[in-house]
Amino acid sequence: MNRQMKISLVLSLLILAAAACYQWQQSQQLAVIRENYTQLAGQAATYGVTLDSSRPSGPARVTRRTRENKEVDVKAIASELIALAKKMEAKGDYYWSFDANQQKGLTEIKSRLFSLDSAQLQTVIAEVGADKDLQEQTRRRLIGYALDTLASEHPQVALALLTESPDFLKDIGRMGESVVTSSLITWAKDDAMATLEWVRKNGGKFPSLVTNDTKQRVISSLAADHPKLALKLISEFKIKDASDALFKIASAAKTPGERTATLTTLRDCLAAMPDEKARNQAIEKSVGGLGRGLAEDGFAAATQWIAGANFTPTELESIAANLSYCSKSDEVGQWIDWFSEKFPVEKSGFAIPRIVQEWTQKDYKAAGKWLATTPASPTKNVAIRTYAETVAKLDPASATQWAMTLPPGPDRDATLKHIQDHPPTK
Repeated sequence: MNRQMKISLVLSLLILAAAACYQWQQSQQLAVIRENYTQLAGQAATYGVTLDSSRPSGPARVTRRTRENKEVDVKAIASELIALAKKMEAKGDYYWSFDANQQKGLTEIKSRLFSLDSAQLQTVIAEVGADKDLQEQTRRRLIGYALDTLASEHPQVALALLTESPDFLKDIGRMGESVVTSSLITWAKDDAMATLEWVRKNGGKFPSLVTNDTKQRVISSLAADHPKLALKLISEFKIKDASDALFKIASAAKTPGERTATLTTLRDCLAAMPDEKARNQAIEKSVGGLGRGLAEDGFAAATQWIAGANFTPTELESIAANLSYCSKSDEVGQWIDWFSEKFPVEKSGFAIPRIVQEWTQKDYKAAGKWLATTPASPTKNVAIRTYAETVAKLDPASATQWAMTLPPGPDRDATLKHIQDHPPTK
């Protein structure tokens, strides 16, 4: 590797500490280790991270034996992770297709990584960064993985590590955005206001890290508990696609109570929009998000909630179009019947084809059984077309038989042509 990786001040200190551990008998080197560890412990404490579980109230004064054992353990984890990565390099396997033993080893390493504290995880990062035998893309992958682990356990430290080390950030490239996003989402669960303050302070400084997508995901993570705040942030963060953000806010509501609160907030906020067309589009997009997880409640509970929500026809169509994704297999037929009762088939849009297609892909036997027993209707014809076109690549003979049950005319002809044009893959 010709290029020597530039690492932040924190990482530089850790590398020095790691190197010094090999000669810790020398009193001068041991003093350096203690000084560096104390500085790191103090920095971690400012972020609310405890480095010594025996003294949770502040940074610890670690004994020489404790520090030696910790350093050996961390170095062993880093060495095993690097060794596994080098095996993948030797195979020329960029995608890291592990066999059973390698997968077991990786799982064990992951478990041990999650047991490390902030300082130890940073040492792992330093070890990877200092290994000049690793290929650049491998180095980035390992550092990114360690940073993701740090972000999931100590998000403030991960954020500080990136934003205080521009050169280090440049080295890991686009992985920085992923680490920042996961850090912010984790942090927001514990302290939403502190997370938002960080975004407000750093968003302009680091546009490559705090992207539009990152902001949208932060908004989504806040939406279930703070729907009003989430809506306000769409404007404050200058989200480019507001309709997409609205959909994600609605999708974040997972319980009937959360959905009711989110729906009330959405209606109150969107009612103030002066442009009727824009308002209707925003309503359609946002309310549709409620449908994504609604079917997971079960048909009876979901339809009961819908009945009490006083949806307008436009809102109900949007709900119907989106709840098809999560319908339970044994309830799909009920949802299709429900669609038929609520909307004429020409008003259902893609809802019925979408739900039949997904149902067929997941459980074609159940879908076929429903088709065989349900009475003839325009809705059933739409379902037959979708079913036949979906199974055509697997069983063209069966697909053709179903297509022939359609009334003679353009729909039957188009379905037969689709089956002919999409033969099974050999």
